[in-house]
Amino acid sequence: MDLLLSDAEAGLRALLILGAAVVAGLVLHAVLFRIARTVVRRMPSVLVFDGAVLERARGPLRFILPLVAVYVAMPFAEGYMTSDVQTLLDGLLHGATVLAVAWLLVTLVMMAEDLIAQRYSIEEEDNLQARKIMTQVRILRRIAIIVIGVLSLGAVLMQYEPFRELGTGILASAGIIGIVIGVAAQRTLGNLIAGIQIAFTQPIRVDDVVIAEGEFGWVEEITLTYVVVRVWDQRRIVVPITQFVEKPFQNWTRTTSELLGTVFLYVDHTVPFDDLRTALGEIVEASDYYDGRVWRLHVTDTSEKTVELRALMSADSAPNLWELRCEVREKLIAYVQAHFPEALPRMRAEVRENGVEGGRSGRAGEREQGGEGGGGRLSSRLHLMEAGTRLRMQGAGAQA
Repeated sequence: MDLLLSDAEAGLRALLILGAAVVAGLVLHAVLFRIARTVVRRMPSVLVFDGAVLERARGPLRFILPLVAVYVAMPFAEGYMTSDVQTLLDGLLHGATVLAVAWLLVTLVMMAEDLIAQRYSIEEEDNLQARKIMTQVRILRRIAIIVIGVLSLGAVLMQYEPFRELGTGILASAGIIGIVIGVAAQRTLGNLIAGIQIAFTQPIRVDDVVIAEGEFGWVEEITLTYVVVRVWDQRRIVVPITQFVEKPFQNWTRTTSELLGTVFLYVDHTVPFDDLRTALGEIVEASDYYDGRVWRLHVTDTSEKTVELRALMSADSAPNLWELRCEVREKLIAYVQAHFPEALPRMRAEVRENGVEGGRSGRAGEREQGGEGGGGRLSSRLHLMEAGTRLRMQGAGAQA
């Protein structure tokens, strides 16, 4: 009975020592973060003390500081624990330490991404350099997290004898297993390699304007296996990343976001080109979507029915170009309607009447041939001359 009481008392003392260490670690965590928040409020312009970055570190440090305090208190508690309890506790502390360090490393990786995102914002107008950097950072962040997770899991499992023996056997047969895994996961490994390739060669970047699967949209997310494209109507297209390595696609913002667009007009041959060209210049230059680079009006084709006019204009981005084209198309049609309605496509008809006089022969006794002989016969011919066809405009979804 005395032995049991002494063991219980020793265990209670060890538990109190370790519990006090945990409480001390939590109190230290609370004090440190209170000080850090005060520093953030007093130094808001200093990037290192950014509040969002600080909040990311809050979670892992709440776990690491009590763990460090337990390690410090262990020498004082070991005298009250048996060897079996010490062995069990050492294993638990080892696993907890590995996981805590892995959590901290992942947090540091994400903090680094946040700091770089603040330095290179893709929300700015001229964001080409920022998109290059953020594409690489996001893919490398995913690779780093995967590597940290695999290594930490291996470090935890390898402290146990059965897993160490399994690991030794795997290393001994790594060649055969590598071949089997390579064949079974060929497509997955291909996607991973394509993701790493895109991170460095960058045929696409975050926020690039692309045509994927015949749809116009923006690159919203790039992972190691797929790309998410945000379509203009808020739909998302998930495309395997290998498609951007193996197949051709359109990237409208590969080097710059500036674009040229066209509007086609089909009018009568009588339209005054100079007046229409002047009207186009006034419409384009008055538009808020025009970037001031270039506008032109060309006669690009003609036929026996119509004249094809192409209005060329520029904008600093794809959305602005779309709005500019719609505005120019609408106002050009209104201008032609108001000032040169005769130049709109129309149908002309001309009717001609020819009278042919005729009568009977009048000779006595001669038999009439051919019936009545048709005095006052009327023949009419209708000649349709087409002056043009309907005004054809480029469809709303036509590509620039």
